[in-house]
Amino acid sequence: MNTIMLKAYAKINIGLDVLGKRPDGYHDVRMIMQTIRLYDKLNMKRIGKDEIILKTNLAYLPTNENNLVYKAIQLLREEFHIKQGVYVELQKHIPVAAGLAGGSSDAAAALIGMNRLFHLKLTKADLMKRAVTLGADIPYCILGGTALSEGIGEVLTPLAPMPRAYIIIAKPPINVSTKYVYENLKLDEQTKHPDIDGIMEAIQTRNLVGITERLCNVLEEVTIERYPVIQEIKDTLLSYGAMNALMSGSGPTVFGVFQDLELAKKAFYQLKVQGKAKQIYLTDVFNRRRG
Repeated sequence: MNTIMLKAYAKINIGLDVLGKRPDGYHDVRMIMQTIRLYDKLNMKRIGKDEIILKTNLAYLPTNENNLVYKAIQLLREEFHIKQGVYVELQKHIPVAAGLAGGSSDAAAALIGMNRLFHLKLTKADLMKRAVTLGADIPYCILGGTALSEGIGEVLTPLAPMPRAYIIIAKPPINVSTKYVYENLKLDEQTKHPDIDGIMEAIQTRNLVGITERLCNVLEEVTIERYPVIQEIKDTLLSYGAMNALMSGSGPTVFGVFQDLELAKKAFYQLKVQGKAKQIYLTDVFNRRRG
């Protein structure tokens, strides 16, 4: 095998809770992560020259060691003393810096691709152990599906698959600093925390209503206050039939959950007409775990 094509799937947060700040500066979190059928593509090829060549369809993305894909490839090349080079074409479709783990998913796919291309015989657990050194979301992106994420995001518990649902993804034309959101997050007795245990119970019983009525992201309060357009997108999705709508990660992307495809299509059209979101996708949940 000299070439391989991989899909790097986006994620949404069905529930996102922050428990507190750690001595090391990170935050302890408790989240429900869910893969959706929106993905980037990585075409990877072994080459004779001892180098990493990364090409992408977005001119503003770095193609050197500042890119997580490059870092993931270099990590395994150095550990296993691989002298052959790697050529990668990265086709980005997941919105960038959007709370959808696009970069983390690309890095996860690169680790999986390296494992297959060079027959490293690493297990999924082996890959996840290495992945956390590159980013807290990357182990989950290797796992995929529905999962409880704890610690800084690296402690993962696979859950039963989420029931079938249609998902609208809408990213407004703004960028949100994750650092800013966490620095301005105030956790006190007034903070509304998500019912993570209740969401897990609803997932286990395949109760989509029970899941959606508990959607909650503790970071929304910070991000929406600074960027009201996020709430405006949520309101549009709700007014056109979403069971519920939520910001994913630290934002600014909003997702709406629909049981009815025709309602989802109408909401999709309205978002297009309003122009409040720059990137809009209609997709669904994706429960297959990574191999």
